Amino acid sequence: MVANENTIVKFYTALSKADTNKLCECYHPTIQFIDPIFGLLKGDEVCQMWKMLIESSKGNLKIEFSDVKANDYLGSARWIANYHFSKTNHKVVNKIYSKFHFKDGLIIKHTDDFDISKWAKQAMGLKGFLFGWTGFMQKKIQEQARFSLKTYIKKHAK
Repeated sequence: MVANENTIVKFYTALSKADTNKLCECYHPTIQFIDPIFGLLKGDEVCQMWKMLIESSKGNLKIEFSDVKANDYLGSARWIANYHFSKTNHKVVNKIYSKFHFKDGLIIKHTDDFDISKWAKQAMGLKGFLFGWTGFMQKKIQEQARFSLKTYIKKHAK
């Protein structure tokens, strides 16, 4: 296993154990994270997002990861997140494909890709089923996620 594969395994193992300190050790200080719900996050926002998501799961976040691959610069993995969406308490099983870029042995870019309309159907019920595929609803989901993160960061500022 190459060093960057170990970093990916360390990242998902930490996520599965809700250990945000270990998880954040895997990220370069100039990390960029992108996914369909939060859009682009940079630097400390990324670790704060994971902390917020882990806290809101109240210990009910289950992670399975597989297909970890990496070379000196790029990596990828597949993972499944099982949890209850905090706003509706609906069960979500989110299948995610992640891509990584590495610098100095750390993740400098992390992209999570998944079907946001499938996520919306599970997380939001009927409203997500009816409108989760629309750009309007996806934009609203992203705005709400960003607002929640901004509020979380303010609340936990030192």
